[in-house]
Amino acid sequence: MGSFGSPEVDRLERLSPRDFVGRRLDRSGTWAVAFLAEWCPFSRAFAPRFAELDGGTAHLAIADMTDLETPLWETFDVEVVPTLVVFRDGTVVARVDGRPMEGLGPEEIARVRLELDGLRLR
Repeated sequence: MGSFGSPEVDRLERLSPRDFVGRRLDRSGTWAVAFLAEWCPFSRAFAPRFAELDGGTAHLAIADMTDLETPLWETFDVEVVPTLVVFRDGTVVARVDGRPMEGLGPEEIARVRLELDGLRLR
């Protein structure tokens, strides 16, 4: 897998289709997963902001969508990258889809941060 050109981003775990069982993440705990593609300028712009997200007790990871043939496009009905999905013990608990020709902005990061904060309190 390639690089998003940022040491902070490149340190994040990269998830492959093998890390998912259907629509479930095969991991326990809370995970904020950014579905990103290296060829997408919106993903490249978003990735460093995502890497700065304070996950607290949540893990941050990237689901690599660079390969257009990855089954994750269909499995998670991803139409636009970047897309953010928060999993808790494998189950989707929050999702923020990117907008065509815009991607995701600071307001979406704020929504995910609130979701992660809420999960910490439960």
